[in-house]
Amino acid sequence: MAAAPPTLRSQAKETRRKALLSAAAALFAENGFSRVSLEDLGAAAGVSGPAVYRHFPGKQAVLAELLLSVSRGLLDGGRAVAAEASDPAAALRGLVEFHVDFALSNPDVIRVQDRDLDSLSDADRTEVRALQRSYVELWVGVLGEVHRDTAGRDAGSSDTDAAELRVRAHAVFGLINSTPHSVRSHGRRIAAKTARPLLEQMALAALTVR
Repeated sequence: MAAAPPTLRSQAKETRRKALLSAAAALFAENGFSRVSLEDLGAAAGVSGPAVYRHFPGKQAVLAELLLSVSRGLLDGGRAVAAEASDPAAALRGLVEFHVDFALSNPDVIRVQDRDLDSLSDADRTEVRALQRSYVELWVGVLGEVHRDTAGRDAGSSDTDAAELRVRAHAVFGLINSTPHSVRSHGRRIAAKTARPLLEQMALAALTVR
């Protein structure tokens, strides 16, 4: 049986919820989680402070939803990219393009993640880290296939150790995630169409260098 179409009221509620999460990302990134009140959050989203409780039980729940939804989105999106690729090299290119697009579109969320992860409850922080580990292992798996393919074409080559592949993945995440914020904060802002190919080329070079 098909699900009932969303009502105007449910659509409006979901729109307001998304607006609150967007406002939270900007405010938390600018001021830090601890310095933002529910009144600040509501005002930025166009509602009163108490109205925030219609969507979230508290400020910490807003932070949890923000970081958990991003972590789930990265993992689900990355898995879809890898599953649709024709071969390991295409999967790696797709993952790099996917992550660069995420970083250029979500610099505030990345900054909140880096600074305010410890403000989550223990359970939420554990879940975020588990999702992130799964995302890293997705990259490690694809990287392992790419390096095995390369090794097969080079006499005397051997499989690259998984620990080394994790180092490569984390290093590339650092490169990609830090660039949009550092460019915006410390220099002339570079258009995404200029930054995107540069980041993609640098990431692929770091991931595949022998």
